[in-house]
Amino acid sequence: MGIRFILLVNKQGQTRLAQYYEYLTLEERRALEGEIVRKCLARTEQQCSFVEHRNYKIVYRRYASLFFLVGVDNDECELDIMFHLEKAHFMLEEMVVNGCIVETSKTNILAPIQLMDRAS
Repeated sequence: MGIRFILLVNKQGQTRLAQYYEYLTLEERRALEGEIVRKCLARTEQQCSFVEHRNYKIVYRRYASLFFLVGVDNDECELDIMFHLEKAHFMLEEMVVNGCIVETSKTNILAPIQLMDRAS
């Protein structure tokens, strides 16, 4: 399994959406979210968007006033994301605009990227 959880957090550190793909008790979730949010919000824009925490790799990105945090297995972080970070950002920007989900179709999201790949 790759993705363990997805969090959407505002600039004040308040969790606005949390989706877990493994069982954690409510106390474990609160503790994990607090630790991760403090760690990610304290980082500067010049630092990379990958953080190791416990047995997770956290990949995060700020859009407007929300931080999108994705926790993946520490040993299964997708190399495609690391080596093609600009494509991952582009896909997310196609899906989310001003904090609103505007596109969910995989075909529509990938079409501009495929055009860019063909052109290069």
